[in-house]
Amino acid sequence: MALIEIYSSGHCNYCDQAKALLQAKNLGFRIYDIASDETVLEEFRQRLPRTLALPQIFIGGVHIGSYEDLVILEREGKLDHIS
Repeated sequence: MALIEIYSSGHCNYCDQAKALLQAKNLGFRIYDIASDETVLEEFRQRLPRTLALPQIFIGGVHIGSYEDLVILEREGKLDHIS
């Protein structure tokens, strides 16, 4: 299965919605909380230097975008084919 990574913050409604969608699809994911770990925040800045919005989601190392982008993938049926 492709690794799903979510850069998140503890007080982020869209982050919670992204996690809930992935859980509903029975897809595992790894959460990186940028608010609680300075190393994670620095990694986030290196991977996405021009991005401030959360969550930011990677699937298989490819940046797919925000929660809204995840919803688009779901509507297109593409989350059903992650392996």
